[in-house]
Parts: sequence; structure tokens; C-alpha cells
Amino acid sequence: MPFVNWLKRNLVVIAGLLTLGYLLLPNVVVTVFSFNKPKGRFNYEWQQFSTDAWKDPCGVADMCGSLSISLQIAAFATIGATILGTMIAFALVRYRFRARGAVNSLIFLPMAMPEVVMAASLLTLFLNMGAQLGFWTILIAHIMFCLSFVVTAVKARVMSMDPRLEQAAQDLYAGPFQTFIRVTLPIAAPGIAAGALLAFALSFDDFIITNFNAGSTVTFPMFVWGSAQRGTPVQINVIGTAMFLVAVLLVLTSMVITNRRNKQKA
Repeated sequence: MPFVNWLKRNLVVIAGLLTLGYLLLPNVVVTVFSFNKPKGRFNYEWQQFSTDAWKDPCGVADMCGSLSISLQIAAFATIGATILGTMIAFALVRYRFRARGAVNSLIFLPMAMPEVVMAASLLTLFLNMGAQLGFWTILIAHIMFCLSFVVTAVKARVMSMDPRLEQAAQDLYAGPFQTFIRVTLPIAAPGIAAGALLAFALSFDDFIITNFNAGSTVTFPMFVWGSAQRGTPVQINVIGTAMFLVAVLLVLTSMVITNRRNKQKA
């Protein structure tokens, strides 16, 4: 009976930990196999412990080049989608205009639409315009794809803002620019940061839209897909592990900063 009572009290926690473990299992496998030394072309079976791949992560031809292209596209797409998405979110929340409801509905279409449909539509657009497929077409496609996610994240934050804070700043003779920089922007910053991080992750990870509009440009997801056809190098696992560790580090840093701020306020 004591065990049953303990299980009932901690059932939610146990279920959460099991779910988290299930979600992190692929990352654990990728990390483990980044230290493998396969005998053949495919890194699917454990053979021998080795750190060779970590010592030479760019040992595979064109892999780091494709990684660099993906990082550049993700960074530019994040900047573009974040700026445009933030302005759209403020416009939808703060202003009344014709077709506002229709715009609100259209914002969700890229998130609800299958990627292959959007990819084919963008490819048709670029071909009709006579644009040369490559870096810039990928960038434009990624900005359009990530825009809806940024708008949704920022819009949720802006809707929860207390307008009395901005009114108080105006009562203290702050101009519109000062009010926005010192009051509105800091309050909306968490939503903007969340949208930017989401846009970066989506852009870096995207394969379908990129594959349709890439031309001869090869991004990291396309390189991984191509490598899987002829042999998976261990360095792919190294890059994946490094990206995962960077993401975990960013989350932990954010948690530490938030806890410090909460302690200072208390």
C-alpha cells in the first residue's frame, strides 16, 4: 500500500520523466554513435569507441560547407522573419483595419498547410519570375515559412501586455519612441526571442521546402539526406550532438538568468 500511495502521488512526475526520456532517446543515440568507429560506410552498428570524428569534424568533403550555408540561411531568415513578424504581430493586436480578421486567418495557413504544397507553390512562383534557384530563393522561402511562427509567438506576448504600463510612461512625458524602447520592447522581448529561436530551428532543420527551391545549393539537411543513400559518416553525429549541446546550453543559461532576475525582484 505505501508503494501504491507513493505511485499515485508521483504519477504525473513519473509520466513526465518517461515522456522526456522517450523524446531525448534519439539524441542519446546520436551522441553515443558520434564516438563510434564503423568498419563499413554506414554508422548503424556499434563497432569500436573512437574520438577520431570529434578531432576532425570537417573530415568529410563538403559537409562543413553545407553546414555553413545552413547557418547563414538560418541566421538571415531569423532576422528577416523576426523583424517582419514582430511588426505584423503589433499591427494585428494594436490596430484596427479592414480585412484584419482575414489576415489573422491567413497567418495560420503556412503552419497548417503541408510543406510540400508550400514548397511547390514557391517553386512555381520563382520559375514564373525567372529567378535562379539557389541561396536567395531558399532564404526567401524560409522567411515566408518562418514568418507565421514568429507572428504567433510575438502576438501571444503582445496580447498579454498591460497597456497601463505604456500609459504610465506617457504620463511621465515619455515620447512614443522612448515608450517603445524602454517599456514596450522589453516586455515583448521574451515573445520576440521565442519566435526568433523557433524560426532559426525551423530554418536550419527544413528539408522539403529547401529541396524544392535549392537548385545546386546544398544545405546541411540535404547533405545528410544524400549521405544516407551512400553511407553515413560519423561526423554527422558529431555535428548533431554539438547542435544539441548548444541548444541545452542556451536553455540552461536562460533559466539561470531568469532565476537571478526573480531573486533580485524578490
